Amino acid sequence: MIERYLNKKTLAHLTNIGAEFAAAKPFKHVVIDDFFTNDFCQSLLDQFPDFKSKDAIDENLQKGRKAVVQTVAKIGISYKQLDELVQSQKFLAMMENLTGIQNLIYDPHYIGGGTHNNLDGQELDPHVDFTHHPLTTHHRRLNLIVYLNHEWDASWGGNIEFHKNPRLRPDKDQITSVLPLFNRAVIFETHNHSWHGFQPIQFPEEQKDLSRKSFALYYYTDKRQEAIAPHSTIYVERHLSDRFESGLQLGDEDLCQIKSLLSRRDQHLERLYKTITAQTIEISELKTQVFRLKTLGLNPTKQAKVLDRQMALLTYDETRLLNRIQELENSTSWKVTAPIRKLKRWLSRRS
Repeated sequence: MIERYLNKKTLAHLTNIGAEFAAAKPFKHVVIDDFFTNDFCQSLLDQFPDFKSKDAIDENLQKGRKAVVQTVAKIGISYKQLDELVQSQKFLAMMENLTGIQNLIYDPHYIGGGTHNNLDGQELDPHVDFTHHPLTTHHRRLNLIVYLNHEWDASWGGNIEFHKNPRLRPDKDQITSVLPLFNRAVIFETHNHSWHGFQPIQFPEEQKDLSRKSFALYYYTDKRQEAIAPHSTIYVERHLSDRFESGLQLGDEDLCQIKSLLSRRDQHLERLYKTITAQTIEISELKTQVFRLKTLGLNPTKQAKVLDRQMALLTYDETRLLNRIQELENSTSWKVTAPIRKLKRWLSRRS
């Protein structure tokens, strides 16, 4: 099956590609040109969904400049074929051989993935992705992105950048930049230091109708050997550009950049404050339960039994799902959390 859709050159050089992946800096990744057959990749571009406002609602409930469609198999016949391809045993085996990560698991929900359509002005701050699947709790291990842009110039921004440490100034950081060109695949490992993002897209006036198009899919494993502290997506805001120095007279563009950076930082802080508030309430409620047990005069053994009986009101699966829902609510994907919150309310009523 994979021979029908993948370029013969890709299949013939898997060993070399795997070596490039393992040796890449600042973390394991590889760039593969002509990944699919040209005809198949062109059919993906031809059937690429138009930008729709309903697909571009961001985590702040505002219409953004990035539209995401996760129902991949329903987009068109080529995307149905793509969905079948990326979950096939041969494709999974190829990805395992290429990356050295065994027992990869395909995500039928395309959480965070699917088609990504980024308009002029869109950017993505350097970040590391969430570590666990919000529904299955599987460990996130690999990102596969295929770009669908016939035209792209480095000066337009939007090039995916891999960072060693984005908290450092750019001249101290180690950054690898890759243009999002047509039929170019980027595969990279995800963990606590796989920092990536892209600079603001700035098309020339005569090409403002263009957009940055791509397909993304994330693979998981049931276990991972190295210990990774679980977390949601973590962002690092960009640094001010080098032109900001003593004596600079601020122009309109400078003020716009400063306001944009402050706005994004405020949004990230607001989400963090909400998370802290929710966790503080939860801790307070747990302390209240413990205090009530103590006032009943129960000994520690009986206190533990009472708490165990309370926890038993929820099944193991429900408890695990509620925990994952809490992590997902702290992530950056409001679009994903909307249906999940309905499920949480249902589970809460059961408890």
